[in-house]
Amino acid sequence: MRGPKPRRRPRSLRPASRAADRWTLPLVVAAVTFLAFVPVFQNDFVDWDDVDNLTGNPFFRGLGWPQLRWMWTTTLMGHYIPLTWMTFGLDYLVWGLNPLGYHLTSLLLHVANACLVYFIVARLLALGAPGDAREDSLGVRLGAVFAALLFGVHPLRVESVAWATERRDVLCAFFFLVSILAYLRHASGDDPARHRGWYWTSLGFFGAAALSKSMAVTLPAILIVLDFYPLKRFDGPPSAWLRPPAARLWVEKLPFLLVSAAVSAVAIFANRGNLASQTELGVLERVAVSVYQAAFYLWKSIAPVQLAALYELQTPVAVLSWPFALSAVVLLVITSVALLTRACWPGILAAWLASGIMLGPVSGAFHNGPQIAADRYTYLPALPWAVLGGAALWLWWRASRRRLAQTLALCGPAVAVVTLGVLTTIQTQTWRDPERLWTHALAVAPSSVAHYNLGVHLDGQGRWDQAIGHYQEAVRIKPDHADALYNWGVDLARQGKWGDAIGRYEEALRIKPQHAEAHYNWGLVLARQGRWSEAIAHYELALTLKPEFAAAHNNWGNALARQSRWSEAIGHYREAVRIKPDHAEAHNNLGSVLAQQELWDEAISHYRQALQIRPDFAEARANLDRLMAHRGTR
Repeated sequence: MRGPKPRRRPRSLRPASRAADRWTLPLVVAAVTFLAFVPVFQNDFVDWDDVDNLTGNPFFRGLGWPQLRWMWTTTLMGHYIPLTWMTFGLDYLVWGLNPLGYHLTSLLLHVANACLVYFIVARLLALGAPGDAREDSLGVRLGAVFAALLFGVHPLRVESVAWATERRDVLCAFFFLVSILAYLRHASGDDPARHRGWYWTSLGFFGAAALSKSMAVTLPAILIVLDFYPLKRFDGPPSAWLRPPAARLWVEKLPFLLVSAAVSAVAIFANRGNLASQTELGVLERVAVSVYQAAFYLWKSIAPVQLAALYELQTPVAVLSWPFALSAVVLLVITSVALLTRACWPGILAAWLASGIMLGPVSGAFHNGPQIAADRYTYLPALPWAVLGGAALWLWWRASRRRLAQTLALCGPAVAVVTLGVLTTIQTQTWRDPERLWTHALAVAPSSVAHYNLGVHLDGQGRWDQAIGHYQEAVRIKPDHADALYNWGVDLARQGKWGDAIGRYEEALRIKPQHAEAHYNWGLVLARQGRWSEAIAHYELALTLKPEFAAAHNNWGNALARQSRWSEAIGHYREAVRIKPDHAEAHNNLGSVLAQQELWDEAISHYRQALQIRPDFAEARANLDRLMAHRGTR
């Protein structure tokens, strides 16, 4: 007599169970990454490009035709990033200028990137593993989780996530990673011709990545590295790599290379005024800086402490000094190890090549800006090292036969992830506001830029003595810092120290003769001393250097009015309001001179415009009331 058949789980439940299992670990990656960056929601915008790009920029606000036209044609601050601008425009429609919304978007993109890393690493580990390892095997998935978290919660990611301006990093990486994932689907099949849809998907997302940030141009070279390992699409000796069927792989990259070349040309054009010249950095200096950067990023990946918003480049570059020499030795050792172990551990060489390639666009070869290195430049180049970390965990798990050994194999990675997460949470808080950002930067990596920026922030709060101290330090570190000298002079003038202020303006102009603001403020000091003709001479020089300088026209008009040269003053006030229609002071001043000329109606019109711009403008209100009373038309 047969016993009852064993009960089986309904067939319809199995796919759902497998789907839930497939998404459990990526959701863990997403949750841990999100939690590590939670303090970002308390952060404000900072005065490190956020003013120029966001809070002081009216052109990105929305997604109407005027905004879209600007986004797709601007190269503001040396970048062509239309898709990044579109995400900012969408943020503005939803959040206005509330920084919380901008940080939320950047964080969600970063969380999505960490999940994409999980799926990419799972596929890479399965492809590179000996035997028939599967993407859904527990060891492979654990290795992918570790790699994704090494990428997602590492403190070097903070600058790209917590700094609103660097949305371009996380958006570019999102499209970049989707492109790689699609390419792996295309190339790892038995018949790539049957997966052409994935090929075109990869190409499309590559284009989107390049329109988010030009650093994506390295993707074609990364795909070639993947073709060698772990895809192993190049078989046979090097002599066969240019012959069929391998030649097809090179032809396959041509559309990617065309996109890369076009975007590179646009990026060079956009950044043409910012790149360091051969006079500033010669070939040897550029090589030394590039070598230092690679070693610096590797060290900070291992020991992510003492991170700062800026690591200043000290010039002239002492190429034979110990930091550059030690960096060269470290890179030589790593390269030698990668080459010597390529037969048994080809992943090391592949990771080393991929990381170096992705650092190319931000290396010393294309140096721009005051920094020798920047945390944000590691956002994608650090990914190969995270993949190696995941591979190491997978190999350890695979070699462990006992449950206890496998548990112990997870303890080290778990401690590493928790430690990195805590450091990331702390580092995220340093971007809360400008004062905290630059105070922290000065504590860990003192620089003229950090002193200058902190001085500017203190100026905005009226803390002029403290600001002057930081400008002095900026000049001590970098004697040719013209802007620090200029701001120092402005603060001295605010304190009535006219002679000292003029001395700082003179120094600033000696270093930077085209400094229009220094001439303008020198003119203000002379005007306060009643030296009208000398003041006018400096206003004229300021306008020669900066023709659309509305404030210079306004104060030139003031100097002329003081000399009763009414018609000439009116001409300059009119220029000021033409250039800057919302210049309340110029409208008020123009009204006063027009009233002096008994042009009552026009004077009243300008007083009213001044009050429309600034309803609390007491002087304009008093002038209007006085004129209306005089005319008896109250």
